Amino acid sequence: MSSESTVKLHFNKAYLLVIVAVIAILIVSFYLLSHSSTAVSVKSGDNVTVFYSLWLSNGTLIQSNFNSTPFSFIAGSSQVIKGFSNAVIGMKEGQVKNVTLSPAEAYGNVNDSLIITVPKSDFGNSSLYVGEQVSDANGATGVITVLNSTNVTVDFNSPLAGKTLIFEIKVVSIKK
Repeated sequence: MSSESTVKLHFNKAYLLVIVAVIAILIVSFYLLSHSSTAVSVKSGDNVTVFYSLWLSNGTLIQSNFNSTPFSFIAGSSQVIKGFSNAVIGMKEGQVKNVTLSPAEAYGNVNDSLIITVPKSDFGNSSLYVGEQVSDANGATGVITVLNSTNVTVDFNSPLAGKTLIFEIKVVSIKK
């Protein structure tokens, strides 16, 4: 082999090595760009599917769907409490977030006008107990909180009204 052909062979190998390196850099760059901050995030109006767990501020687990069917809703709508909907805005698929909601962001403060006392006779001969759920004529559901021989006190507030709630939320999918 002549020295001229040896130089051409080394030049061709070096040229080939540069091309392979450039292609590798392009592939890595494309991957990083497609899996970084350009990932789709939740916006108001998107159909979002999530797993979530809900705790009271004292650590009591109220509800979780992590081991069952995910929950879907329209972000920014009134389908869920405002604080939960606001918490998913900006999240990306696969992202997990913990959020603490004040009563105002969740089910509101206890509204004393939704706690009423009625004569026990309004319930007829029903056997009643504290903690029992009852409905009014309009279908609103309340819980008996006080019961005596003449009166029944029913609380029509949400059972979570006045409570600070802690959610763990994982976005499963986002549909635009």
